[in-house]
Amino acid sequence: MADIKVLVLVGSLRAASTNRQLAELAVEAAPDGVDLRIFDQLGELPFYNEDIDGDGVAESVKALRTAAAGADAALVVTPEYNGSIPGVLKNAIDWLSRPYGNGALKDKPLAVVGTALGQYGGVWAHDETRKSFGIAGPRVVEDLKLSLPAKALDGRHPRENDEVAATVRDIVGKLAAEVN
Repeated sequence: MADIKVLVLVGSLRAASTNRQLAELAVEAAPDGVDLRIFDQLGELPFYNEDIDGDGVAESVKALRTAAAGADAALVVTPEYNGSIPGVLKNAIDWLSRPYGNGALKDKPLAVVGTALGQYGGVWAHDETRKSFGIAGPRVVEDLKLSLPAKALDGRHPRENDEVAATVRDIVGKLAAEVN
C-alpha cells in the first residue's frame, strides 16, 4: 500500500511553541504507511488578495497549494490567539479555499488539534478553524479533537506525556483511515 500523505499546518510561527512540538509528535507517532509533512512557509504567505491570485502568485502560495494538492489529508495544529484563529492560519485557509469551490484540499479529510494557555486549551480557535476549513472545502472530521491546556504539559515536550502521545497517535491513525 502506498503511503498516505498528510499535510501538517501549524498555526504558531514560534520555533519552540507547544503547538510546533505537538506537530513534531504527530510526525513521530505516525503509524507505518502514513507520512506527515509540516509545511513551514505559512509566515511567508502574503495576505490573501484576489488581485494577486493568478499566474504570478507568490512562490510560497504555490508551495502551499502544491503541498495541499499532493496530500491525502491534513492535520491542523493551532493555538488560540485572543479567543480565535491565529491570523497566519486564517490567511492559509483563504489561500487554500481558491479557486473557489475547487481548492487543493477539497473533500480531503482534515482534523484540528492544538494547545493553548487558556483553561480550555484553545477550543474556541479549534472550533473556528474547523468552521472556516469546512466552508473552504476539506471534509472536517469533527470527532478527531484535542484541545489541550498548555499547563497540562507542565513545561515538557508533549512526547513526554504518555496520554498525550497516545491521543495524538490515535488521531493520526484515525485521520489516515478517513482517506478514501
